[in-house]
Amino acid sequence: MRGKKQKEPAGMNPGEIFAALELLEQERGIPKEAMLEKVIKAITTAYQRDHKDVEEENIVVEADEEHKELRMFIRKTVVDEEDYVDPFNEMPLEEARALSARYEIGDVVSIPVDKMEFGRIAAGNGKQVIIQGLREAERGKVYDEFNSKQHEILTGVVTRIDPRNGAASLRIGTGAESTEALLLAGEQVPDEPLEEGMHIKVYVVDVRHSTRGPQVLISRTHPGLVKRLFELEVPEIFDGSVEVRSIAREAGSRTKMAVWSKEENVDPIGACVGPRGQRVAAIVEELRGEKIDIIKWSEDPAEFIAAALAPADVVEVLMAAEGKACRCVVPDDQLSLAIGKEGQNARLAARLTGYKIDIKPQHYQPAEDEVDLFVPAAPKDEEAPEAEEVPEAETPEEAGTEEGIDN
Repeated sequence: MRGKKQKEPAGMNPGEIFAALELLEQERGIPKEAMLEKVIKAITTAYQRDHKDVEEENIVVEADEEHKELRMFIRKTVVDEEDYVDPFNEMPLEEARALSARYEIGDVVSIPVDKMEFGRIAAGNGKQVIIQGLREAERGKVYDEFNSKQHEILTGVVTRIDPRNGAASLRIGTGAESTEALLLAGEQVPDEPLEEGMHIKVYVVDVRHSTRGPQVLISRTHPGLVKRLFELEVPEIFDGSVEVRSIAREAGSRTKMAVWSKEENVDPIGACVGPRGQRVAAIVEELRGEKIDIIKWSEDPAEFIAAALAPADVVEVLMAAEGKACRCVVPDDQLSLAIGKEGQNARLAARLTGYKIDIKPQHYQPAEDEVDLFVPAAPKDEEAPEAEEVPEAETPEEAGTEEGIDN
């Protein structure tokens, strides 16, 4: 696709334009006809820009693909001498008949544009369209590549850290399909050190089109990162015998994850922990020491909520008469353990289960107006309405849940 060396303006002759379009179609899959239309449109627009008195619909570019030639004509309407007022778009009858005696008033005469002028316009604008088409093809290929990797984990190399806002630029992908991605400060794990040249795993949240090419939105704090890391480490999650039902995360500090298996002979917690804790330890190392609590999901909300408050023991779970709320009774000496430092354990349990959780010590005496607000959970051996499956989330304000975990 190299053009001949010319003095300004550098460009391509019609033969080279056709050759370049064929190459784009063969190597990039860009339809030649569509690109040729863009070339013709660009040439027409450029000529009209230099000749503002000529109406654009009177500018015609003909493409002869067989002979690899482009020609431009200006169409003028034949008018009577008395009506002749627009020399740019009209031609008097006498002048038209000097070209051909067959012309009559109302006929259209096509006048070739000077070859040198047309060559100059075609060279510069044809080359510009082809370069733009090549860029769009590259961007489209990169977009398709990363769009197929939404909600997956990729490894990126830190190329730059903005000292003003702490945002880190990462190069993700390899070769021609690589692109820059921005890890905003809000998507970084608090106090996690990042340095130029460092390789880190990131979660692809979204891929968008932008004027500068595909924009890949990545995160180190998204709960989906934890889920994908477990899928990489735990074969039972990857093959579907163990399911991750819910995740609540405070990046850099603690994650609670609820797992479940429909196969009776599979221990979902044991599968995630791995022999001697090797599997979960590898993920904790990748997350720079973030604590991970793995609990067993249950369709019984009371049982699920009790498990979610681990490591604290729960004496009793009282479900609210209305709404998704409950009161958990814990031993007096485990109240602070159940609540956690700065309320973290209770907060994550609420996000994990989708229930508002009120934690009280065992010897707490409810006020009179509280007596009827909560009722004991139905024992398992009693017939009770089937428990509603815990949804991933309502809203952070109503249920305190994380955003749904992408599959």
